[in-house]
Amino acid sequence: MTVDQPKITVYGTTWCPDCRRAKQFLAENRIQYVWVDIEQDPSAVATVEQINDGKRIVPTIVFGDGTVLVEPSNEELAAQLGLITAAKHSFYDVVIVGGGPAGLMAAIYTARERLNTLILERGTAGGQIADTQMLDNFPGFDEGIPGLELARRLIAQAQRFGVEIVQSSAVDDIGRDGRYLCVHTADGSEIAAQAVLIATGSRYRRLNVPGEKELIGSAVHFCAVCDGPFYRDKDVLVVGGGNSGFQEGLFLSRFARQVTIVEFLPQVRASRLLQEKVAEQPNMRVITHHAIQAFRTGRGKLIGVEVLDRASGEVQTWRPDGVFIFIGMEPNTDFLPAEIERDRWGFIVTRSNLETTMPGVFAAGDVRAGSAKQAAAAAGEGATAALMIREYLHGR
Repeated sequence: MTVDQPKITVYGTTWCPDCRRAKQFLAENRIQYVWVDIEQDPSAVATVEQINDGKRIVPTIVFGDGTVLVEPSNEELAAQLGLITAAKHSFYDVVIVGGGPAGLMAAIYTARERLNTLILERGTAGGQIADTQMLDNFPGFDEGIPGLELARRLIAQAQRFGVEIVQSSAVDDIGRDGRYLCVHTADGSEIAAQAVLIATGSRYRRLNVPGEKELIGSAVHFCAVCDGPFYRDKDVLVVGGGNSGFQEGLFLSRFARQVTIVEFLPQVRASRLLQEKVAEQPNMRVITHHAIQAFRTGRGKLIGVEVLDRASGEVQTWRPDGVFIFIGMEPNTDFLPAEIERDRWGFIVTRSNLETTMPGVFAAGDVRAGSAKQAAAAAGEGATAALMIREYLHGR
């Protein structure tokens, strides 16, 4: 499935919360789709009414095979898309929570040791690298590799060694039952294991300004690959002057008429190479020392962005069509029990062998305090964690 040939059409409105949830689910699983705002397209209203016996019910989602789902739950969407969302067994040697580079690399190593291994991934396997346009610094790819391709290869390699991967399966607790660890999933299932690896990575930090929450999924986004094509020939604002902001901004420049990168600090933090690439693009500009104050909304739509000039104190209203936010990460550790120590930012504290303060539970990758927050480093930590888990199990 390609960006130019989506096979799913989502009919909805910008103010509909179920529409935003469905779009978010599709984005998290990197499923391409066409979005049709029925308030802007009279023919779409007629289509929705025809499908729903004269009623305007949204979201109405039409799939390439003719299947129609109306106001579907995430579970119904997962079933229609063929996503595996339940583990085959109730016990594994190793359960890995998180299917990014750290989790996948660890699974490759544990599976090669003949340890029965399960990966539970809240979204879709591959993690954030699959949303990265190009990785130029991952070992072994001298000309770089698209993030989605690297994710695909890691997944295929893990599956070749027999790793079971369950997607769209959130974990909400980890406990202990005697000598075994128990992983509790959001759907009420309980999976036992001898060892657990936390490799849940981190999530995009939000601005936490007025109007942001209401616009997430409609005009405020955190994934250029997922939502960039909706802004063809439009103006977009990228918040964040680090490597991520510049990388995603470059991707957006393929579609958008104008890409503006705004940075809070007086200087951007992106690498010199990325700065040079952005400077070469005629439809990109960079503005520093400015801060987003609020998003103005009307009927669920973005009508303006209030921006503070930190040098002059003047507040202006910018009017982009969409906003993409890349201002850093927060660890995905909210589900963990208190027994697992975290630092003041929420990242997991580990010993030198990557074991946490809960015996038998290890951590690797971006979720771990002191990690390098790089894909190659996360993969390396995953391999190391697998070897440490092997030693732990040998002692049991």
